[in-house]
Amino acid sequence: MIELALKKPPPYRILCLGSHADDIEIGCGGTVLKLLDDYQGKIIARWIVLSASRERAREAENSAETFLKEAAEKTVAIENFPDSFFPYHSGGEIKNYMHQLSREFLPDLIFTHCRQDLHQDHRLVAELTWNAFRDHWILEYEIPKYDADLGTPNVFVPLSEAICRTKIDYLLEHFKSQSQRNWFSGETFAALHRLRGIECNSPSGYAEAFHCRKIIWSGPSK
Repeated sequence: MIELALKKPPPYRILCLGSHADDIEIGCGGTVLKLLDDYQGKIIARWIVLSASRERAREAENSAETFLKEAAEKTVAIENFPDSFFPYHSGGEIKNYMHQLSREFLPDLIFTHCRQDLHQDHRLVAELTWNAFRDHWILEYEIPKYDADLGTPNVFVPLSEAICRTKIDYLLEHFKSQSQRNWFSGETFAALHRLRGIECNSPSGYAEAFHCRKIIWSGPSK
């Protein structure tokens, strides 16, 4: 397999976008933990959750602080756009928000939702990410759910079993409001890690996977 890596001099700026509390953690939490471990003290993170009720907002903020505790710098924003109505009542406001963000923060790597996600909020955020950030490395993460919309990702991040366990432990610790949902379980998250690990022949057997729609080949290193 062809390997990709951050090649510019550090620090590295990463932008994590999620429609709802726990989206970022489920979709790319393991990869964020790996980046923080690989580039210790060299990651500047912006973490944005666009919709969260009061209880969920507390969970999201505490979770973000835990996941990003090793970042050199971090900014966490928990917004209150109406859950499940992004395309109908908030599309223009969210678009303005994203374009303002693109003027304030220049990331080296962006994590966002997948454009083929069947949840309307997720899909809109993915579309607006590409609309606002036109010359960036964008990785679209996946979220398992009832809609059965998991696709065929083309970028894999092998993860150690320890990082996968840490991600799952953080999810279960911080999002207790979701514990009654039958899909929100350590078994669900571990199963997806294992499946993606098989698909990329991860040495540990575990991985997270993403959709990358555009890659520019810059030629041989000089």
